[in-house]
Amino acid sequence: MYDFAPNAELAEAMVGLPVAEVERTLILATLRQTNGNRTRAAQILGLSIRTVRNKLKDYADKGFNIPHAA
Repeated sequence: MYDFAPNAELAEAMVGLPVAEVERTLILATLRQTNGNRTRAAQILGLSIRTVRNKLKDYADKGFNIPHAA
C-alpha cells in the first residue's frame, strides 16, 4: 500500500474542478505511472479492477486517450 502525504498546493489547484474530472485525471495519471497496468493502477487507487475497466471504457467512449500496457 502506498502512503502518500497530502499535497496542499495540489489540492488547492483542484478546488473548483468537478470531482469526475479530478477522478479521471487521477485514474489516467496512475495508469500512465503503471505503464498501462490496469490491475496495479486499481490496487494503488483502492478501486476494483472492474470499476477501473468501466471508467476507462467510459473515458475512451468520450474520446480520452487511454494508456495501454507497455
